[in-house]
Amino acid sequence: MRSKNSWALLLMLLSGIVLGGFIGEMTAKIPGLTWLNFGQSFGLKDPMVLNFGILVITFGLSIRITMASIIGVIIAILTYHFI
Repeated sequence: MRSKNSWALLLMLLSGIVLGGFIGEMTAKIPGLTWLNFGQSFGLKDPMVLNFGILVITFGLSIRITMASIIGVIIAILTYHFI
């Protein structure tokens, strides 16, 4: 039995999310494929700003999960399982 690398899984999951999001954006205006861009955004709407006088730090995070990114994650997991 061979051990699988968890970094490879993380890399494949991230690539599945990015490629799925890209495909969702590209198909947003195609009439039969608009459902791929359907999703939900969550995170900080306004970034949090810490002002220390000399140093200003801005924190912000927003995540958008679409149907295409979910499909991308499923394909990435299946691909990881079979390699």
